[in-house]
Amino acid sequence: MSRQREWMIVPAAGVGRRFSERMPKQFFPLNGQTVAQLCLDKLLRVPDVEQVIVPCDMGNPNWSDMPARNDARVRLIAGGCNRAESVYQGLLAISDVAEKHDWVLVHDIVRPCVTLGAIARLKQEVSAHSVGGILVAPVSDTLKIVDAKGVIVGTQDRQDYRLAQTPQMVRYGELYAAMGVVLASTKVTTDEAEALEIAGRPLLAVQGRSDNIKITRYEDLQVATAILKAQEESVCV
Repeated sequence: MSRQREWMIVPAAGVGRRFSERMPKQFFPLNGQTVAQLCLDKLLRVPDVEQVIVPCDMGNPNWSDMPARNDARVRLIAGGCNRAESVYQGLLAISDVAEKHDWVLVHDIVRPCVTLGAIARLKQEVSAHSVGGILVAPVSDTLKIVDAKGVIVGTQDRQDYRLAQTPQMVRYGELYAAMGVVLASTKVTTDEAEALEIAGRPLLAVQGRSDNIKITRYEDLQVATAILKAQEESVCV
């Protein structure tokens, strides 16, 4: 088998209206930069990545001021109407150069707190797997089942659950096939792992860090600020 190259897809076409009507959350300031710039800067420090594909709204003027865009490895392309479409567009963008056994790491543009150490652990543990794996975090809180009326009807054993994170690292051929099946159906998936599950190709769960948060609400910016400060002070990159 030839060398297994690594590609990165960072879907960034979402508008995040739950977060703000003013602009997408990836362009909000964080630690003197933007969420997107901090995230891309982190990902560009991951060793051995051939290219970072960013499916996005290329008409948004915020991209023109993004320092990371000046890196030769960063390639902006038009994103889709949802995450699955954007990831598929990213796969199509490298279809002429990627081999089926190559690795694709898909990462959320709004997870700027991921550490290089966690990504390295994912790459190491998944390297020999035929399909791939994702970073996960344990569930710390008690899980309650709530009905449509807001009434608690049961409790789940949290030991059986994990929080899915990114990056999600999958063989190019496996991901391309799975995303094609999902897009050809009416199924709506929230991450790449679910697409592989539907295709009958489950992934490994690799222990990540609980501070790899996804910025979803405005208050998450304050949490991310504290996390990044703590990581810097502990020399955690």
